[in-house]
Amino acid sequence: LPYGWEQETDENGQVYFVDHINKRTTYLDPRLAFTVEDNPVKPTTRQKYDGNSTAMEILQGLDLSGKVAIITGANSGIGFETAKSLALHGAYVILACRNMSRGNDAVQRILVEWHKAKVETMTLDLASLQSVQHFAEAFKSKNVPLHILICNAAVFGAPWCLTEDGLESTFQVNHLGHFYLVQLLEDVLRRSSPARVVMVSSESHRFTEIKDSSGKLDFSLLSPSKKEYWAMLAYNRSKLCNILFSNELNRRLSPHGVTSNAVHPGNMIYSSIHRNWWVYTLLFTLARPFTKSM
Repeated sequence: LPYGWEQETDENGQVYFVDHINKRTTYLDPRLAFTVEDNPVKPTTRQKYDGNSTAMEILQGLDLSGKVAIITGANSGIGFETAKSLALHGAYVILACRNMSRGNDAVQRILVEWHKAKVETMTLDLASLQSVQHFAEAFKSKNVPLHILICNAAVFGAPWCLTEDGLESTFQVNHLGHFYLVQLLEDVLRRSSPARVVMVSSESHRFTEIKDSSGKLDFSLLSPSKKEYWAMLAYNRSKLCNILFSNELNRRLSPHGVTSNAVHPGNMIYSSIHRNWWVYTLLFTLARPFTKSM
């Protein structure tokens, strides 16, 4: 049976099927939905998926049991929906969250959807390189493979501040913390191949530059001083770093069975990322009718 389905028998001895994911029952065997035509017409990607497609629809029919996934920032927004979708299709999903209370709440919401989902929360604060190291060590102590690493956590529009490592927080949370996490887990990814890394980036990476006038990388732009800081530019630069890192990671690890891709989640997609400044909240609210809800 597809993941999330169970076979039961009613009081008359007739077999029926329970869909725990969508909370419905039917006497029609759901396996009939996955029969293969003799001469199928292969639909184009544009026909299969569009802006209205959900993660659950895209994963329909996939059995991810035996797969292990880590998703950063998975207690809300895109991260939560990704974690829920993977877990409801059988993957063992670790929600890597800064706030354990919110992470545990997210786990409970997934378990309400399907009580057999394999999900748990682990502490990860990307604003602390020591926390990243402790997370990697704790994960490795589980002695499980890692097939999917989704670097989703991010801050947007945050006021200037330095992390405990002395770096500008947007740069460290959005890029450097993930960079360090991937480095620490690279050996596990390689042993688990085929595996993949997904960097959640943004089209806003196009509206910035990290080179100086001579064309060389300007490190002062990556972690700027308070005087040189502008929240939107800091976010854009961090997203550009995500893409450059993903491209190079794929070049180095794809021969070993580990692929890396950077994705754009959608223009002005409605989530809680705008919460740091009321102006951003206002802009997102005005754009709400034209965006896709979580």
